[in-house]
Amino acid sequence: MSKFNRTLVTAALPYANGPKHIGHIAGAYLPADIYVRFLRNIGKEVIFICGSDEHGTAIPIQATKEGTTSQAIIDRYHDLLKLNFEQLGIQFDIYHRTSSQLHHETAQEIFKEMYDKGLFTEEVSEQYFDEQANTFLADRYIKGTCPNCAYNNAYGDQCEKCGKTLSPKELINPLSTLSGNSPILKETKHWYLPLQDYEPWLKEWLVEGHKNDWKSTVYGQSKSWIDGGLTPRAMTRDLDWGVKVPLPNAEGKVMYVWFDAPIGYISATKALFKELAENKIEYAYPQHTTLKNVKAEDWKTWWQQEDTRLLHFIGKDNIVFHCIIFPAMLKGTNKFILPDNVPANEFLNLEGDKMSTSRKWSVEMADYLEDFAGKEDVLRYVLTAIAPETKDSDFSWKDFQTRNNSELVAILGNFINRVAVLTQKFYDGDKVPFPKKTSPKEIDLMAELERCKTAIETNIENFKFREALAEYMNIARAGNKYLADNEPWKTVKTNQDLTDTVMYHSLQLAAHLARWMEPFMPFTAQKLYAILNFEKANYKKNNFEQLIAGHAIGQTVYLFSNIEDEIIAKQIDKLQATKLKMTENIQIENTVTPSEIDLKPTITFDDFAKIDLRVGTILEAEKVEKADKLLKLKVDLGFEQRTIVSGIAMYFSPESLIGKQVCVLANLVPRKIKGIESNGMLLLAENADGSLKLMQPEEFASSGSKIA
Repeated sequence: MSKFNRTLVTAALPYANGPKHIGHIAGAYLPADIYVRFLRNIGKEVIFICGSDEHGTAIPIQATKEGTTSQAIIDRYHDLLKLNFEQLGIQFDIYHRTSSQLHHETAQEIFKEMYDKGLFTEEVSEQYFDEQANTFLADRYIKGTCPNCAYNNAYGDQCEKCGKTLSPKELINPLSTLSGNSPILKETKHWYLPLQDYEPWLKEWLVEGHKNDWKSTVYGQSKSWIDGGLTPRAMTRDLDWGVKVPLPNAEGKVMYVWFDAPIGYISATKALFKELAENKIEYAYPQHTTLKNVKAEDWKTWWQQEDTRLLHFIGKDNIVFHCIIFPAMLKGTNKFILPDNVPANEFLNLEGDKMSTSRKWSVEMADYLEDFAGKEDVLRYVLTAIAPETKDSDFSWKDFQTRNNSELVAILGNFINRVAVLTQKFYDGDKVPFPKKTSPKEIDLMAELERCKTAIETNIENFKFREALAEYMNIARAGNKYLADNEPWKTVKTNQDLTDTVMYHSLQLAAHLARWMEPFMPFTAQKLYAILNFEKANYKKNNFEQLIAGHAIGQTVYLFSNIEDEIIAKQIDKLQATKLKMTENIQIENTVTPSEIDLKPTITFDDFAKIDLRVGTILEAEKVEKADKLLKLKVDLGFEQRTIVSGIAMYFSPESLIGKQVCVLANLVPRKIKGIESNGMLLLAENADGSLKLMQPEEFASSGSKIA
């Protein structure tokens, strides 16, 4: 980060069409908050930008479901999301809205500038039109039969049963969700961003420029899109909800939500500086010199000067928009900085199943905050410990309970409580003792602290928050071991000098724990500062001693408390009730009957022993030309990389496979498919509806590992 003087951090703008679940928190908002808090703690210039995404078809669809207006929907959920983020300690500098006048003006200004530069193409195409509703239909306003799995309620953009990406014209018997009638095809004009024109630049900037510093999933998915050939994408829609297209011949047109939404980062920054300049808000971090005595136009420093580092924290489903489309827009205007990194996370599942608010298989932020009031930091801790940084991870209530009771209570909380209680017991109520003699044990303790602090910094700077948190807990583990090895509760009767030394060093360790806790668990850090009667501003970065001898600590309180079995059982029962309802809704047609089972002839063990199954990691994926069903994969088997051609293109997009671990039949005789030599086969399961599922190792395994 040496070439940068400041850092601009954005977190994905959440749709204001409903509450958000803990998977959203783990994916984008918590890692961004940890990173920003870390930068603030080490004195770096940083601002943290977010806000509600209040356009797109999801909003009016939700309004229709609830029998209200789109404005009422965004007002309600904007306020709820803002409150929930604050309750979880997600500390944005501003949480803005894309429905604001300032955002509309900013988006229209950028659109008009790109239009005037000739960066759009105008194309006329046929789109479904509902004659009764007298409106063109966005993809989500069309339902029909999926051509892939025959599901009768597939949307115009995706079948939620088999997961296949669709276009409205692919649906069988399409119907308008507004009227229930069959729509007609009608010509309409839209403005397109010719992404293919940006391919040479994207190859230089992204493919070559970021192959070593971006996450493999982010880089691989982006590269796959570029290698597959980019095509024009419409930047306008026929809707009455959104940012109006600022052209005289654009009646009834609004901007594509993925054109105006990322501009929300810019408009939110403008709003922040406008409010600061007008003294409507006071910036909370006065040590940041660039946010003192600001003017409204100072937002340009953060978006237009090359010494600003721009980071987008998102989930993996938003990679293409933040790594290809938005950068192309920024490049087209030629006056904004480009993202230096996009540390996207994978998905967080719930009890082994995909988290989904619509299926009610989720833990909503609002529900957690109500059921576990006062345990906001416990959720932050657990979500960081299981963060889906390199692959999808799983949240379970039992694991949540275990991490709270066995780690936060038994390790971190136990160390702090013992140190505080013993200090109050041994030293005139609460005074820090003077160390008498330093032994190799103290030298080892200080060395371990320095090692952990360096590891925490390095891991956070590289977006490895799980590893950073693990190193933080190693400080507490070292403290517990130090106390157990020296037993000050015993030596206080026989060796006061040793007791003083041990308690002094333990108190210093507690002060360092308070400092480095803050990015992960800010509410608990404040508790610990209060216990130690210590101010964060007084932390001395390069000193082991933080609390001088004679310093009086504060009142002892427990940092954490156990979560009992009945509390967890209640949450599990709630999910089981949901699971039962989901199971009851499974259609009988999907049940496999005995007559449908087609077992192959039996084989001997010797036959089976010839099979060599290995764990592989997909490095690259692309479609095979003139073969709709085939994907060409590059798979790492540890000892070598292989090309495998697989007939799974109807079920998986190339970008969704990058970084996945799969099971590979490694000793299959190579054969040519469409002129490509395929050297292996992926193992898949075929569902009753004919869709396919990758067979994957449950836990991470080294590429090339044998499957026994």
